[in-house]
Amino acid sequence: MPTGKQIRAARMLVDWDAEDLAMRVGMSRVSIQNIERGDSRPKVETVEKIVRAFFEVGIEFTENEGLRRRPNGVEIFEGSERFEEFYDFLYAHLCRYGGDVCFSIYDETLLAKNRKNPEIHRRRMKELIDRGDVALRLLVTKSDFLTYGYAQFRWLPDQHETPTGFWAFGDCLALLSFTNDRSPHVVVIQSATLAEGYRQNFNIAWEHALPPPIVG
Repeated sequence: MPTGKQIRAARMLVDWDAEDLAMRVGMSRVSIQNIERGDSRPKVETVEKIVRAFFEVGIEFTENEGLRRRPNGVEIFEGSERFEEFYDFLYAHLCRYGGDVCFSIYDETLLAKNRKNPEIHRRRMKELIDRGDVALRLLVTKSDFLTYGYAQFRWLPDQHETPTGFWAFGDCLALLSFTNDRSPHVVVIQSATLAEGYRQNFNIAWEHALPPPIVG
């Protein structure tokens, strides 16, 4: 969660005054100034709107109260802290563009084990899918197969066991590995061609996959 100082620094970087940011997130100028001074503690939903507003103009918040211009083309998210940032990237992308998310992995339970609070991700994704222009499909072999009311699962019982996976969404392909020294390791490639290629292969596998087995 960015601090008030980070938010003010981000405003300076993109040459916004408090009123500019307030208009983009549906708040008052005074509310923004109170957050930046630390006089008020914003709700999670408010912080998400602020993070998304800066994300859309190429600014992202980093560890140790830093910020940077978001790189174009390829970005690597390495380690547990950056894994959370990848999910912020995914969420911001879907908030803006919507679309179909295709995700394939052998062991889906690795995701929750490596997130600080998986319930936040589930809540945010459910809100997006309830919006009507986002869908999430998962091809897995090992999972608890809990849908939480939003995800579609299909089962690949003969999938090769490997601690890797991928997401295809919009014009992005995200390759995931749990084999690196600083796992999780996610490489996001902004390439419509690569994303579409993986999406087509995913759709072929999806058609041949099975309904998930009953758990419990």
